[in-house]
Amino acid sequence: MSTYEARLSALREQLKKDRLDGFVVPLTDEHMSEYVGAYAQRLAWLTGFQGSAGSAVILPEAAAIFVDGRYTLQVREQVDGNLWQYQSVPQTSVAGWLGEHTTDGGRIGYDPWLHTSAWVKQASEALAGKGASLVPVDTNPVDVIWPDRPEPSKARLVTHDDVYAGRSARDKRQDMADWLGTRKADAVVLSALDSIAWTFNIRGADVERTPVALAYAIVHADATADLYVAPEKIGEDVIQHLGNSVRVHDRADFADALAALSGKTVAADPERAVAAIFDALERGGAKVLALRDPAVLPKAIKNEAEISGHRAAQARDGAALSRYLHWLSIEAPKGGLTELGAAAKLRAFREETGKLKDLSFDTISAFGPNGASPHYRVDQNSSLPIETGSLYLVDSGGQYLDGTTDVTRTIAVGTPSEEMRTRFTLVLKGHIALARTVFPEGTRGGQLDVLARQYLWAQGLDYAHGTGHGVGSFLSVHEGPQRIATFSGGDEPLRAGMILSNEPGYYKAGEYGIRVENLVLVEQREVPGAEQSMLGFETLTFAPIDRSLIALDLLSIEEREWMNGYHARVLEIVGSQLQGEAGAWLESACAPL
Repeated sequence: MSTYEARLSALREQLKKDRLDGFVVPLTDEHMSEYVGAYAQRLAWLTGFQGSAGSAVILPEAAAIFVDGRYTLQVREQVDGNLWQYQSVPQTSVAGWLGEHTTDGGRIGYDPWLHTSAWVKQASEALAGKGASLVPVDTNPVDVIWPDRPEPSKARLVTHDDVYAGRSARDKRQDMADWLGTRKADAVVLSALDSIAWTFNIRGADVERTPVALAYAIVHADATADLYVAPEKIGEDVIQHLGNSVRVHDRADFADALAALSGKTVAADPERAVAAIFDALERGGAKVLALRDPAVLPKAIKNEAEISGHRAAQARDGAALSRYLHWLSIEAPKGGLTELGAAAKLRAFREETGKLKDLSFDTISAFGPNGASPHYRVDQNSSLPIETGSLYLVDSGGQYLDGTTDVTRTIAVGTPSEEMRTRFTLVLKGHIALARTVFPEGTRGGQLDVLARQYLWAQGLDYAHGTGHGVGSFLSVHEGPQRIATFSGGDEPLRAGMILSNEPGYYKAGEYGIRVENLVLVEQREVPGAEQSMLGFETLTFAPIDRSLIALDLLSIEEREWMNGYHARVLEIVGSQLQGEAGAWLESACAPL
């Protein structure tokens, strides 16, 4: 019996003991985080899946794993299809699958600290048709059978200086107090880790690649706040930074604190706060307002200090990436280089800046067929040699005190085929179209998504992920609420000050992957004769794009001009940071088309 077969069998035995006929295992934590600490990696432990989004359902005679299009190939490589049925999201939902496969009168368990109230309602309705019920558990059965489950991180909180934050925590809390006042509410519950980090100008090291701390907070209408964090994680420096208006409590006391809000009007975010929080507030007698976390939008709209810091981080990061691309141009053709070795070298170049705090996500270092998995994660078992004759895709980023970066480049190793050059150019054309667009204030990200896909669509091609996600300021590399995506989460109007990625791609299963990604800043645009406020994108990322992959005959004059202008800016911003052979290589890599 394999390791994962034994774990699935053990979970089914535990469910029998708990008198449950099934259980749902999402990839998240009690803060609805996308990236989670090792202690919350239940899906990976149970199934072997290493992606950053997914869910599993376990029934007595069937089990299924649910992933979106980014992981279609990856899930089949990492998860045993003899144990798990592969299900694609959004075509199939967890709730819908449960409704079809649960036995009549079944009891399906779920952990209320890992699901939203909306999901609970949806799943309950799906089960009702079979007389089945959704049952909250006090103890997660996966935790019971996971013998060496890691403890939550004990890393200490650190302060995030106002020089980088651009605003004091006191000012942010006062804005929240004013927000509560206009809604006649007494308090707001903050459970999203990046919202807490942003609100209190603190950072942590509890989630790999994301500088946040495991905590909860309640902000009150008088601008005071209660912060719930494990006592061993907080030092006198942070206490002094928080000030007398912030009361610090043990994180274990949070649930009781919710119950103590009886008679109060309390706001909580239905998308970011788990069902257990809403249940505790309602049972305790609070009047609950289901409203979006008031940190979400101001966190997404960067202030001048954050924008300035991000530009500095991008210039530094672009130089590190350019040094790496120069090194790669020498080493890759020699042979002997692996995906893991290449990723380690890229990290070393970033560390040489002296300012890298962490990577912003695990580097996607993908050669040939591995590049066809958009969110491929290299390890000792999967690492391929980088050889001539295919494409190397590297998606990477860094966490710096002044900004978070995320950039993808696709490199031809050897001479690319005509198909590779054509499809790369179609992707590049979409990237340029989005970078050049001007749009009215109020436009939603989903309305722009087609600009990046149009040239692929014209050839019957596409990619199964969004075109752009928001990015934090020394916070999460995936930040909401803004996205550029048609099929999921693209409904938020874009506002000046928001930072997003621009990353169309193309993936040929079993052969190669292509992606071109820069970060962009939404900015006001002056358009002569305009009768409404207009916006556009300022490109923030500067590193050369592989000219050998561009089919010049497919580019319009305007697209060539954009490429030449972009590479001129790369030379202007990055060129002074590269000397000697690397500087000469950059001049060549950025030569006009």
